[in-house]
Amino acid sequence: MREDSILDSNPPLRCSCRRVNYLALLLAALSPIQLARLQYGGGGDWYNDPDALPNLAREISERTSILATEEQKVLTLMDREIENYPILYMTGHGKVSFSKAERERLREYLRSGGFLYADDDYGMDESFRAEIAEVFPNSELVELPYDHLIYHIFYDFANGPPQTHKHVEGPPKGFGLFDAGRLVIFYTVNSNPSDGWTVAHNNPPDVREHAFRMGINIVLYALLN
Repeated sequence: MREDSILDSNPPLRCSCRRVNYLALLLAALSPIQLARLQYGGGGDWYNDPDALPNLAREISERTSILATEEQKVLTLMDREIENYPILYMTGHGKVSFSKAERERLREYLRSGGFLYADDDYGMDESFRAEIAEVFPNSELVELPYDHLIYHIFYDFANGPPQTHKHVEGPPKGFGLFDAGRLVIFYTVNSNPSDGWTVAHNNPPDVREHAFRMGINIVLYALLN
């Protein structure tokens, strides 16, 4: 990690540098990673904030020893090349709908080492939970404790995910789904970090900073997990 890339003017958050440097050594010989956005059916705006992933990728490259290309990849669950992408990102305001084949493909992808990060931009919660219950009928999304590694792998979030945008009353929450003891889905609600990755919402610098920090944690966790 290049420590001079962390902005001293932002609220201090401790870095778990030893873990991340170890991960960077493992990835040093690999090609740059590319972040992938999931295109889904149902009418929800899966394409929301198209600059979010490219901006996050740039921050990953600048702050860590991992190189990330700033061009996002858009994939459906039925694309064969999905297995080449270790992390899928999805967001939106509306309904999420998977076909039976897509549910099976998502289950296969996650059980083969993939990771899904879903960020509710307000409006996808009910349908997303219903679909995930079909994908993993014997598991459920559970709120992650604040000491979970995803909140501390690079930056420390003592109180869970940041609240980039508050959509309803109450604190931001981060949920996870475990399969065979492995966290395969991370889902943020009333938090919306990805809204802080885009320039569209004109968020204050400190809000964007915490959103990027959470995003970096998510990607690094997915790569290490």
